[in-house]
Amino acid sequence: MEESAIPSVLIVQLCTSLHIAVKDHSVCLTFSNLKFQSAKAKMWSLQNLLFILCIVLRCVTSAVGVIHVTGYVGREVNVSCSYNEGYESYEKYLCKNDCGSDDVLITTSNSVKNKYRVHDDKTARIFTTTITDLQSTDAGKYWCGVTRTGNDIYTKVELKLVRDSCCDTVTKVQSYEGYSESVSCRYESQYQNSLKYICRGNQPSTCLQDALITSDTKLNGRFRLDDDKVLGTFTVNINSLTQNDSGSYLCGVQRNSELDVFSAIELEVEEWCCVKSTKINGTAGHPLTLQCPYPPQHWDNRKFLCKGDHRNNCSDMVASQSRFTLQDDAASSSFIVRITKLEAADGGTYWCGSDSQWRFGNYTKIELSVCLHCTSNVSLGTTAETQRTQIPDSALCVVHVAPSVLLLMSVLVICCL
Repeated sequence: MEESAIPSVLIVQLCTSLHIAVKDHSVCLTFSNLKFQSAKAKMWSLQNLLFILCIVLRCVTSAVGVIHVTGYVGREVNVSCSYNEGYESYEKYLCKNDCGSDDVLITTSNSVKNKYRVHDDKTARIFTTTITDLQSTDAGKYWCGVTRTGNDIYTKVELKLVRDSCCDTVTKVQSYEGYSESVSCRYESQYQNSLKYICRGNQPSTCLQDALITSDTKLNGRFRLDDDKVLGTFTVNINSLTQNDSGSYLCGVQRNSELDVFSAIELEVEEWCCVKSTKINGTAGHPLTLQCPYPPQHWDNRKFLCKGDHRNNCSDMVASQSRFTLQDDAASSSFIVRITKLEAADGGTYWCGSDSQWRFGNYTKIELSVCLHCTSNVSLGTTAETQRTQIPDSALCVVHVAPSVLLLMSVLVICCL
């Protein structure tokens, strides 16, 4: 039986039709070696070939042509679609569902409409549609379209929406004001070279733009970021903590084609304080003794008393003032400081302790007030008040009765004379 090849004209027609159908997906098909044994067989084979090719092309379109986009509820999202050279001047549009006439949301000829706006970058051959104020009803199937004679060119888009908050698991970190604290954030190995960052709050959508520090800057004021790519962990160190640093933080890892990856941190910064706080009054010119307890394990540590409004800026009084002497009593886990002769300038805030690292809870805070005669005035006032309250009512009566008796006695004496 004579073999017959597919006519070259038919091959060109098939290739042209198929090329149009998958132009934006760069699918290339070749028919150069196809042969058939009879005209009848030829027709049957061509019909099946076309059917098979349509199925294959449909699969290729679904696998290669679908763009997956994820956005945050309440925020905005960009849908970017590329097109081939030669279509720069053609109208582009975004439509939803089955892309009927009522499903077209926006076109490049009318670039702003309701919650949609579109921009066509003809140099890069990419047109981008921005959808603002995303709601749950915005999720679903979209199509990027390029208008042309005959059938338009479509690219399928699947939009998924997630809530703008994070995360189900939160790592809690506790520290104290004035301290430095490190926050560690783990990531998967495929993100070794990705940008890392940390921000305050709990909104992933704005975290990168509000970042306190990134792996590109590494140092920003009180914040330092170190990335250990071997362990898959980046660490953010925060110096000189204050209570204002308390709150929620997000560790972020940037991903180019998907939403960034986040982990949540809750930082609690408590007020730094001491074993106890006490207020003491003293009189100028008189001696005064201060007692400072310390943890038993500090029995061999250097003890000190310093003066200043804050522990980070105080002067060691025992080392700088001869009027101050320190005596340790390890048996009672305390030491005393004697001030031989108080001066008015000695008033203020003192810190006594035994821990050079100023760890939480190892100190006594003393507020000392010094006045010239405060002790004498209080003593006299207390004595006078006590005398007034202890006088019985009968004594008060005698004071009033006695003059009348004396007057009566005087009258009797005069009468007798």
